[in-house]
Amino acid sequence: MSTVASAAAPGPAAPLTQSHKKVILASSLGTVFEWYDFYLYGSLAAIIAAQFFSGVNETTGFIFALLAFAAGFAVRPFGAIVFGRIGDMIGRKYTFLVTIVIMGISTFLVGILPSYASVGIAAPIILIVLRLLQGLALGGEYGGAATYVAEHAPNGKRGLYTSFSRPRPPSACCSRWW
Repeated sequence: MSTVASAAAPGPAAPLTQSHKKVILASSLGTVFEWYDFYLYGSLAAIIAAQFFSGVNETTGFIFALLAFAAGFAVRPFGAIVFGRIGDMIGRKYTFLVTIVIMGISTFLVGILPSYASVGIAAPIILIVLRLLQGLALGGEYGGAATYVAEHAPNGKRGLYTSFSRPRPPSACCSRWW
């Protein structure tokens, strides 16, 4: 006769502590801030094209602006690899703070970046480098934030608490599917 080991059912969920609330709030806000930057860039792509890619015709400039936008997404897997490893070695909290600082500094520098009319070809090159840094930071931040929340969530509530750090479109909470 064989013995079947049954998986232990998770115990009752522990109440949400102040520490859990801080972890969830910090990771959720970090994710919101980082995705908000991507939202802004996408929304302002036409203006960015005119400011940084004015050395070419309007359509080509817009395509270049969208390619710079895509560059931030293209490097996200590398950010996840790099910062995921750093998070495993040094700690997720420290890594999370580093990714937020990288994103904040890059976003600030994009905001004060001179236009193509001022510095020529250097403007779009610097813009693309900053977008790559933003993509690296976002790639490292999202996985680390979700893991950090999951590690601090009470038993039986990991999925619920981790879902708070997941970005959603603005209309996701208000729209109805008919």
